[in-house]
Amino acid sequence: MKIISYFTIFLCTIALKVFAVKVQYNGHQVLSIIPKTLSHADYVQNICSELQLDLWKPSILEEISPGREVHVHVPPSLLDQIKGSLLQRDIAFTVMISDVQTLIAKSTTNEHRAQTLLSSFDYTKYHPMQEIYRWIDQIKQEYPHLVTLHYLGSTYEIRPIYYFKIGFPSDKKKKIIWMDCGIHAREWISVAFCQWFIRELLENHNSNKVIHKALEHIDFYIVPVLNIDGFVYSWTTDRLWRKSRSPHNNGACFGVDLNRNFDSNWCTIGASSNCSSITFCGTGPASEPEVYAVQQLLSRLKSDILCFLTMHSYGQLILLPYGYTQNASVNHEEKLSVGETAAAKLAQIHGKTYRVGSASHILYFNSGSSRDWATDIGIPFPYTFELRDNGTYGFVLPEDQIKPTCEETTAAILSIIEYLNEKHFNSASTIFSTNLWINLSFSVLIGTYYSLF
Repeated sequence: MKIISYFTIFLCTIALKVFAVKVQYNGHQVLSIIPKTLSHADYVQNICSELQLDLWKPSILEEISPGREVHVHVPPSLLDQIKGSLLQRDIAFTVMISDVQTLIAKSTTNEHRAQTLLSSFDYTKYHPMQEIYRWIDQIKQEYPHLVTLHYLGSTYEIRPIYYFKIGFPSDKKKKIIWMDCGIHAREWISVAFCQWFIRELLENHNSNKVIHKALEHIDFYIVPVLNIDGFVYSWTTDRLWRKSRSPHNNGACFGVDLNRNFDSNWCTIGASSNCSSITFCGTGPASEPEVYAVQQLLSRLKSDILCFLTMHSYGQLILLPYGYTQNASVNHEEKLSVGETAAAKLAQIHGKTYRVGSASHILYFNSGSSRDWATDIGIPFPYTFELRDNGTYGFVLPEDQIKPTCEETTAAILSIIEYLNEKHFNSASTIFSTNLWINLSFSVLIGTYYSLF
């Protein structure tokens, strides 16, 4: 029965690919709205809810509040109505993106590129999943001395999810840094960054002391794309698709927000039990195969994981736990200091400013996030990176933004790695500790001698 169901899903997937019509966003705009008063905020909430608008920032209606900027995607059929009602109520707004489809076209012009060799792979372009699968295989073959490829699990539509294990071979047990990208389908820049960062590790480990030292003591577990079904759908059908692609309510709606599906205060705040919502939390904790696969692997490895990094867009933020409460997590001040140093290093590259803090303090309340789940199982340094930008392009960041985004984010990540190197693998501190132990032992022996004689 299981084989038959898998075969049925496979046939349906092929049929969807053949008959899918790509969603067009010609004339669609993204408005930036700033409600000044509580009544303004209530009104913006109401129109977003009643007209079922695609809310980009914040991602949940309840977080719309006075003085807080709101980014909302509006179809052309509703533009005049919404703009008129905002003007009538003296609610300030500007047009942030004048034509969404124009921006989409700029980031998908290379959709049908011919596959090239790894040596000429273009890391400044977005790549569809079939190209990423080929790239994954090429990386594995090109760097066998540093890379092993592992199967994490399968998506709902039976696509394999892989992760790279990158590090120098060692007979000793090594620590782990986890990184995943593409948990939200439309956040293409996160996937581009994972590919860029993997190249950074593999090509620069001999010249970069921080990377070299890390690879001696740490294995990087990196998932280039976690939400593969949603990512494929964002290329083939709907560029602005966010969730996974599992069907719900007898096929009336599709997909789960995978970053609301982790078993951490699941579906209590900042998530929806309505399957049509973009923040739908699923039918239960880890109900989605992608999330289940991550939880199963990391639960086994948790005692060895030093750092958990999950890459997203947009907002230019480095987020700490927690999202569901304003209470501080364990070693909060240390995490905050490391995050602030990373943001400072990032700003030195291209001048971009990132805010650092707990998600509940600087973004919004949300439950079921992978970052909070990682904290709950004892991983000491979990961070969510919300990459460029602050809203000029939003989820449709053009390809000319890939290189600067990846350069500055790499600087931030290397800052965190450098801290972990010094904290856990600093030979000087090890020597100091050894000498201290010897000196203390000698002092005890001398004291014992004089007490006896």
